[in-house]
Amino acid sequence: MAEPRQNGVNAAQVEYWNSATSEKWVDNQERLDRQLSLVTDRLFDYAAIQPGERIIDVGCGTGASALRAAQATGPDGHVLGIDISHAMLDLARKRAAGMANLTLEIADGQIHEFAAGAHDVLQSRFGVMFFQDPTAAFANLLTALRPGGRLSFVCWATMADNPWFTISRNAAIRHLGEPEPTPPRAPGPTAFAETAYVMEILNGAGFVDATVNTETCQLVGADTAADTAAFSINVGPASRILKLHQPSAETVAAIYADVEAELGAYLTNDGIRVPARLNFVTARRSAP
Repeated sequence: MAEPRQNGVNAAQVEYWNSATSEKWVDNQERLDRQLSLVTDRLFDYAAIQPGERIIDVGCGTGASALRAAQATGPDGHVLGIDISHAMLDLARKRAAGMANLTLEIADGQIHEFAAGAHDVLQSRFGVMFFQDPTAAFANLLTALRPGGRLSFVCWATMADNPWFTISRNAAIRHLGEPEPTPPRAPGPTAFAETAYVMEILNGAGFVDATVNTETCQLVGADTAADTAAFSINVGPASRILKLHQPSAETVAAIYADVEAELGAYLTNDGIRVPARLNFVTARRSAP
């Protein structure tokens, strides 16, 4: 299968999401889908997909949100799920077997040539924070919407407001030291933490009626702090620090113990529930 047309655009992200990182997402698909299940519910509240609508799911990954969108729009509608990760999209295709109203393609939303004005809804669950030029990316995505068509996506608020990130990251830093700083708006999970920046991007791209609603949702962890800790240091900012330093097994065990201890504060009768501070973003293409 051909790689997305790049011309140097987002090449670093294509490389990253086709590395061992994507295999972690594939291997942990069921756990990640469960973890993000309540977030997905809220995203679909905002998207308000109707039967018969045509949807683009941007950064669809292993397919959870695209599959759900296909169910929501029904046999008279259609979903196009796009991603730059071959491994994740391969799994999504397996999960979508037999669904005639769902198409999954390797494509980069910043430069993909969409059918102009052919879609009712653009949606994304944590898939739009990685563009090299986000204004250009959203301007390109806008071309795919019909006049009056809707945009709905969810992204992380600040890292400081998200213990899922800070607990494991801070534990790794205590034992291994600070990583090289990255600009706060650089492509990455929290690139869209600033609501004013998100509004600037969408307005610059040509969307209208843009809104950002910051809410707290629960991330669904495992039944125990121990199991959740093992997962959290394997997927997320701590994993990048561990990969950089290649620490000893003893150091990894110490980091794991710190994370387990802190996650214990979030243990409920239903297992670990970690509050996540999120930005739910909506906008639309202007009607003629």
